[in-house]
Amino acid sequence: MDIERRRVLANAAYTTVGLALPAEAWWDQTLERARSRAALTRRTVTMDDVESLREMAAFFSSRDQRRGGRAGRSALVAFLHTDVAECLASHTPSEQVRRELASVAGELQYLAGWMAFDSSEHVLARQNFMTAFHVAAEADDAPLAGHILRAAAHQAVDLGHPGLAMEYAEGSLGQRRYVLASPRERALLGVVHARALAADGRKQAALSALRRAEDDLTNAGSPETGEPGRVSFFTEAALAHETACTLRDLGDLKAAEAEFKRSVRTRRAQSHARTHSVTLSYLGAVQVSQGHLEAACATWSQALDAMSGVQSGRAREAVIQMRRALSPVKGRGGSPAAALDERARAALHDVG
Repeated sequence: MDIERRRVLANAAYTTVGLALPAEAWWDQTLERARSRAALTRRTVTMDDVESLREMAAFFSSRDQRRGGRAGRSALVAFLHTDVAECLASHTPSEQVRRELASVAGELQYLAGWMAFDSSEHVLARQNFMTAFHVAAEADDAPLAGHILRAAAHQAVDLGHPGLAMEYAEGSLGQRRYVLASPRERALLGVVHARALAADGRKQAALSALRRAEDDLTNAGSPETGEPGRVSFFTEAALAHETACTLRDLGDLKAAEAEFKRSVRTRRAQSHARTHSVTLSYLGAVQVSQGHLEAACATWSQALDAMSGVQSGRAREAVIQMRRALSPVKGRGGSPAAALDERARAALHDVG
């Protein structure tokens, strides 16, 4: 089965898996059921156990940023089925411990979904997002729920479903999710909202959302202090990347190119290799769309360098689009496109 047909079938399956946004009453009912649920083991979970789970969440998140979702997802899923499941079945000595345990469990489940999304396993990603959203309600963690809906919106934008993207993006901002979030997380929710608005053809609203996201990130403190670990990656470079995607989708290629370049310039490339390679790939695509083939080839060469060791469906898709753009010109004599296309073809075998 060819790549394009697989993509169409996967996309069709994705649309059959719902991530419904329930009424606020559902949230309260889910919380109450979680509070009254009896333990299934004699073990008692402590805050030390919760902190250990947070350390593992930070580890898997960092690995995802460096190597891509395919590189560590199976290990995370195994961890969810063993250590995390055992903790959730155990006794908690207080409501605070119960809620914090549920919160970190929801974050780990969300991360499994995000890694599935990055691996182009879109149905599985949405199923994981649904589970994570439910656990966030058990924790009464509105910002985490917003974070999960933001990821679902991002996925819907990438797959070409603007209506779903708008539903999830607006849901990420409602019911206390944006209000209770930290400034850095607000910026993340806001910039994905901007991307959904752009995909839906709402230019002025998208530009307004970008300005608000920029303001929110300006008001954020250090990524290492006072913010949930799940948003430590969202720095100027990440905001610039999402801003560039928004501007590209609005048709402003020159402004998008400038923002992609800002993202490349300000990112810690080694610790964020997956995103760095994708940003460079998108930058090259914007450059070639403006007729700058030589610049695009130089940028794409950097992207392929950055993909060394990365296992990511999104990176793979970027290489496929790169080769598609090079196809009309790779046969020209003396063109750098032929050698670059050969490198890109070889990269498809390595990137997963």
